[in-house]
Amino acid sequence: MTTYNRLSGTNVRRIEALSDALYAIALTLTVLEVRVPSRQMTMTEGELRAAVFQLGPRVLTYLLSFMTLGIFWVGNQTFLSHVRRSNRHLTWLVLANLAVIALMPISTGLLANYLTYRTALILYWLNIFVAGLISLAAVLYAERAGLVEGGIGEKASAALKRRLVIGQALYAFGAALCVIHPYWSIAFIFIVQAYFAFAPQLPPRVRGINSPLGPA
Repeated sequence: MTTYNRLSGTNVRRIEALSDALYAIALTLTVLEVRVPSRQMTMTEGELRAAVFQLGPRVLTYLLSFMTLGIFWVGNQTFLSHVRRSNRHLTWLVLANLAVIALMPISTGLLANYLTYRTALILYWLNIFVAGLISLAAVLYAERAGLVEGGIGEKASAALKRRLVIGQALYAFGAALCVIHPYWSIAFIFIVQAYFAFAPQLPPRVRGINSPLGPA
């Protein structure tokens, strides 16, 4: 292996900075799908209320994607904070994950425009699935390459892997519910995200780990 390959992509703090910047951009772009009703000369109070009411699906998809990105960002930061060093392979895995995360505003816009279409819902789920798959690959590689800190870092990685596997299984079940109706899928995914984002942490004695990963 050349000197460049051994030394490139080893600074974890630079990876964190890039990750934070891209997540901030993605989080901002998702809200652009919530478009303010255009002003019309003949618009009455009732018409304005109706136009605002029609924004409901777009607000829903915005909240859905904001929570998705927030959950991935928390997991990403938790993972990187327990990585003592990186290498070019882990760096490219993180970059691959960021490339998929950057697509979230696009899949969000598609779902906002076609909320009742199964194709839009499946593409949105695939965006989440691939991001989760690459995140899991990054954690597994970091462990195998000895890049994770010992002790709490190993426990955090184990908890993160568990969350990724459980989360992806639940998302897949939610996506399958579109066979009944896309609204069933969206409702289930929203509940899953609300749980992972806001459910209270169990005591360390129950969970076996006291980390910022949230509920297992």
